[in-house]
Amino acid sequence: MATDDKYSRGVVGFATGSTDFPGAAILGVTAAMRTGIGMVRYLGPVEVSNLLIEARPEAVLGAGRAQSWVIGSGVPNGDTRIVEALAFDGRKIVDAGALTLENLAPLTEQDFITPHSGEAERLGCANVLELTQITKAVVVLKGSVTKVGQRGAASVEIGPNPAALATAGTGDVLAGILGALVAANPKADGVELARFAVELHAEAARIAADAGPVSALDVAEAIRTVVKSWSE
Repeated sequence: MATDDKYSRGVVGFATGSTDFPGAAILGVTAAMRTGIGMVRYLGPVEVSNLLIEARPEAVLGAGRAQSWVIGSGVPNGDTRIVEALAFDGRKIVDAGALTLENLAPLTEQDFITPHSGEAERLGCANVLELTQITKAVVVLKGSVTKVGQRGAASVEIGPNPAALATAGTGDVLAGILGALVAANPKADGVELARFAVELHAEAARIAADAGPVSALDVAEAIRTVVKSWSE
């Protein structure tokens, strides 16, 4: 719309990446930008921030107003950013290093968790139903068939998803997509947002695979092609 600006199109914040896993920040931020978000904020170590700005100079460093925050991708357990970001305003997408029972406890129906099966097991859960019993948040249990559920509602299955997604970093890409969609649609239904994110992620992987073997960054960059196609 002619009246849009970077704030009205949505702002998503990231507390992701670390000196051991700096790529998680770049992958998630790139995915959010390719999904069509208005602005990205990044909260992280100086070394990672510098790498991110080299790859994505559009990012704004530091905390601030955002409609959603992606927390935990590539972040070690106990990193102080996790608690800090969980206290920010905005809907939360909790991933990887932030997935602990303590961090899940304060989440609301407006928030999301994005574990894979190994992370679910570390939380003491074997399936999406058990995950919905330990958090009020929307659960996105990643896998060949991804299951989306929430307490008190029937779960949804999406897939089979492309085998091209079985590579390091694609989970960070999904978290970035979901963060962008939530920020751009802050009042939308969580299960529907999660389902759309998973479908967009899968289609981007299919398009990326048309050119040959796929890395996570290929998937992130292919998102723009899917967004353009689906919006026409």
